[in-house]
Amino acid sequence: MRVGTGYDSHRFADDRPLRLGGVDIPDHAGLSGHSDGDAVAHAVIDAILGAAGAGNVGSHFPPSDDQYRGADSIELLRRAVHVLETHNYQVVNVDVTVVCESPKIGPHVDAMRAALGKALRIGPRGVSVKGKTNETMGWIGRREGVAVHAIALIDSADGFAGPDA
Repeated sequence: MRVGTGYDSHRFADDRPLRLGGVDIPDHAGLSGHSDGDAVAHAVIDAILGAAGAGNVGSHFPPSDDQYRGADSIELLRRAVHVLETHNYQVVNVDVTVVCESPKIGPHVDAMRAALGKALRIGPRGVSVKGKTNETMGWIGRREGVAVHAIALIDSADGFAGPDA
């Protein structure tokens, strides 16, 4: 078994929709970024790739490559899972913390767990998502953007039992 951590942050951008964990969140500014700006998916990608010693989101999906402009980050997560499989690993579980003053994450947790669990091929039981505020401190407290922390546990594909075992 191996563990990896991931982190991502993006500024809010009024000119695009907000997507976190593969879920569109209405009535809120989106996140800047080369792809769709889904900081949750990006942090999870970094966590799973890091656990496998297989690079990071930028090394596999570089922002300098126009094919990833506006890309669906859940699709990028699926591709990262494929990279893990080529290294003979599978995801066991992930834990995600979204740090922002707004939007409220709680109402979207179940949908995020479902979207991430499907992309990771582990189902929602293998995914934890929670929201935290920054108690109005710093750039997050000023509502300038979102930060996300993720941790992933992976195991060799030969010994993988899955979260429901």
